[in-house]
Amino acid sequence: MQSAGADAVGVSAGPMEALRRHWFLYVYEGAELAWFMVAACVATVVLFGAGSPVLHWVPNAALRRLVMGAAMGGTAVLIIHSPMGKRSGAHFNPAITLTYLWLGKIGVWDAVGYVCGQFAGGVAGVGVAALMMGRLLAQPSVNYAVTVPGIGGTAGAFGAELFMAALLMGIVLWMTNRRRLAAYTSYAVGVLITGYVFFFAPVSGFSINPARTVGPAVFAQMWTAEWVYFVAPLLGMFGAAALYVSRFGIEGVLCAKLHAAPSVLCPYRCGVAEHVPDRDTAS
Repeated sequence: MQSAGADAVGVSAGPMEALRRHWFLYVYEGAELAWFMVAACVATVVLFGAGSPVLHWVPNAALRRLVMGAAMGGTAVLIIHSPMGKRSGAHFNPAITLTYLWLGKIGVWDAVGYVCGQFAGGVAGVGVAALMMGRLLAQPSVNYAVTVPGIGGTAGAFGAELFMAALLMGIVLWMTNRRRLAAYTSYAVGVLITGYVFFFAPVSGFSINPARTVGPAVFAQMWTAEWVYFVAPLLGMFGAAALYVSRFGIEGVLCAKLHAAPSVLCPYRCGVAEHVPDRDTAS
């Protein structure tokens, strides 16, 4: 991966300079979450929609939830490895972007562009799915794949979202900053998402992404405990990042990409190119 100087907007860059340099990255981030939301909506209709033959083929709801998790985990891996994902860093989540902003890896105005793109993408993805599937997506058993508290109510949803977000960011930071593990980060994210859907979808609906929650809520007009899906992911990811920095220092965070593609320019304040020691030996 090329260093930050090759493509990154500086710390003091204004909004117009950031927009001029990186507008297409904001579009990529939106398109990535739109892709994820289309997949989520289609999978929900197929696996849980009333009248779907899958309900008869696979009557066990837990097994269908496992299939759903694998579908969403696989989608995330594909997005991270896509040309768009390699270029933008494949956050497609405001909580991830804002955590890397706090860590100093992305400029303020780039973070604003990323977050705006992500929220737009979340809404657009559900909109595309609604055009594709119409009433099938609106039926009560699907309800636009909306995320609302389930088992354990609001407290249970908050705890689940906090735990999932913290674990995800902790693993991402651990793996992306170790040369021997970095290439496998996307697959670890895919496995986590599979497990999250299986274990935690009945508790919180599985979001860990404010933009993923807002997209369906716009169409379902269901904003139940919406604050949970903003506050818990941010607290979880910020907490994991703070713990990582307290152990390895801020210099231990090299980049903000979920997949470090050596041939692709990096838009972040990237320390990968200058990195010589193997952090696998860090104790």
